[in-house]
Amino acid sequence: MPVVLYEKDGRIARITLNRPEVMNAINDELPVQLSDALAQADEDPDIHVMVLAGNGSGFCAGYDLAYYAEGNGAGEVTQSMPWDPIKDYSFMWRNTQHFMSLWRAMKPVICKVHGFAVAGGSDIALCADLTIMAEDAQIGYMPARVWGCPTTAMWVYRLGAEKAKRMLFTGDKITGREAADLGLILDAVPSDQLDDAVEAMASRMASVPVNQLAMQKMVINQAIEQMGMMQTQRLATVFDGITRHSPEGINFKTRTEEVGWKQTVAERDQGTWDWTTNQELPKRYR
Repeated sequence: MPVVLYEKDGRIARITLNRPEVMNAINDELPVQLSDALAQADEDPDIHVMVLAGNGSGFCAGYDLAYYAEGNGAGEVTQSMPWDPIKDYSFMWRNTQHFMSLWRAMKPVICKVHGFAVAGGSDIALCADLTIMAEDAQIGYMPARVWGCPTTAMWVYRLGAEKAKRMLFTGDKITGREAADLGLILDAVPSDQLDDAVEAMASRMASVPVNQLAMQKMVINQAIEQMGMMQTQRLATVFDGITRHSPEGINFKTRTEEVGWKQTVAERDQGTWDWTTNQELPKRYR
């Protein structure tokens, strides 16, 4: 069963993350198949616009921690010491570039977010050209609290420095409505209107010639890339590896192996655990 589905619908390519049993969590295969689907749409002369969505209860819950944190996937996102930073960087940089296929594709990509786009799932959603969320959906990068740095660095390019810091200094999740009000995404609509809003935008864009769409996207993207996007993403990818191999990152993985990732993530996101000592945080610091 493919973990990313592809469907051609007239001038629209529909690309769907397809691991609903684990909330479309990212494993080794998903970034590769996502990039392949985008390339297929980009190479099809009939396709004018792509719509990216997720099957099941949400868009994407980020990296599959049951696979990576509890058991360690093929990428070995937390290695035994001594840590090989180049092995780590090579794995995460490949994934970052797969996500950035949304950005680099010649044709525009609309991302439709229902439920949630969190952690690595927010990396994917924010690489799209336009992101539209349900008002009650949630987006955030909780691993900024411990065990992660968003490798695509799209928060700062979409929000500016101060608002990006507000999100990444806390690791908070916000609703689609809050994300639209901050300027992180294009728009948020009631959940029962999400499909219609995305279809209306995709249909409007699909009436524009492919070459026109490509030229507008290239000019706008070039303006952002001239700000040093590649260098920022390389630094973020290096730092992502360091977060997972710092003393606190090692303690996070140890705790995950002891009590499971669900409890560990809850302790991280609620601010109840001291990752330096790997003990419960005194109430006065919460």
